[in-house]
Amino acid sequence: MADDPRTPDWNPRADEVLGDQIRAYDTMRAQCPVAWSDYQHWTLFRHGDVMRVLEDHQTFSSAASSHLSVPNSMDPPEHTPYREIIEPYFSPQAMREFEPTCRSIARNLVDSLPDSQPFDVVERFSRAFALQIQCAFMGWPDSLHEPLREWVLKNHRATLASDRQAMADVAHEFDGYIHDLLETRRQAGPNAPRDVTTSLMEETVNDRTMTDEELTSLMRNWTVGELGTISSSVSILLSYLAEHPDLRQSLANDTTELTDAIDEILRMDAPLMSNRRITTREVEIGGRAIPAGEKVTVMWASANRDERVFGDPDAFCPHKNRDQNLLYGAGIHVCPGAPLARMELRVLMEEFLSAVHTVEPATDAHPERAVFPTGGFSYLPLTIKKQ
Repeated sequence: MADDPRTPDWNPRADEVLGDQIRAYDTMRAQCPVAWSDYQHWTLFRHGDVMRVLEDHQTFSSAASSHLSVPNSMDPPEHTPYREIIEPYFSPQAMREFEPTCRSIARNLVDSLPDSQPFDVVERFSRAFALQIQCAFMGWPDSLHEPLREWVLKNHRATLASDRQAMADVAHEFDGYIHDLLETRRQAGPNAPRDVTTSLMEETVNDRTMTDEELTSLMRNWTVGELGTISSSVSILLSYLAEHPDLRQSLANDTTELTDAIDEILRMDAPLMSNRRITTREVEIGGRAIPAGEKVTVMWASANRDERVFGDPDAFCPHKNRDQNLLYGAGIHVCPGAPLARMELRVLMEEFLSAVHTVEPATDAHPERAVFPTGGFSYLPLTIKKQ
């Protein structure tokens, strides 16, 4: 689109945007709610416009990637059998069975945090939790923690730079990890561990087992989503509680409100900024004519702060805002892993709140926000005092 004659309405990569993405998106929502740019193409900032896209997959296709992406970049009917395979892995029973492992990981990490000394939440806590929990859920060895940590950072840098070669190299590197995991299980035969990865290898789609390419794509999507958004979510939550000690104390006293509180904090400050769609026909939205074949960026970080729906976007109103919260999307592509993410974050915060008496911003150190397409923080110095 480098030769596109259209004049950009904004620059998503401008310093003033990346310096405070949430406020920049608030401004765009008010001033130019359907905007064109060379980088994001068409960006939708309003809740109503985003919902229209999510509910009309025939006009706004998910097939916006040039690479196989199972099932994220699929539309019905292709999407349906893969979705049916995935959902049982996040059933209430599956969550109950995994919760003790999740709690053990969370408790050990909280116990490892320094008492009354500043530390970087991102490096010491949020990334470590996301890596350990993802590997545990999938049945992957602890030896993958460090390679996956490096892989996430490389993937983010390549995505931010729109470096197609680097992105391809990073994807190939991940494919190698998955290939080794699949091969290990095949060689083990009936002695292969009975975990999520082995179970996925035995699933059938349209009366056949999935190909290695499909399995790798599916596991890559799960891993990117889990490692990025869970880590971002944890940093956002701890930053918010450090700034709102009364809420921290209230939640410590009554953890039954935790899940709604977590969803509401992440509504205000998105861990995942956006997703993409592509138009299948010409469509008018927000007074702008969008031709067929155009990429559309659904901006979660703005839609979830739309004053028309939520009033003051920074007002903490979890019960009032629950039904309109797009934290996990909506429509046929609503996040299947939402039960897992909610359980992980609830358990982690239960363990944190039970062990920690106070949490405060560190003195003489300043947080650094992550930049698009990642939310949350890249550096978050806090100090805690344990019970």
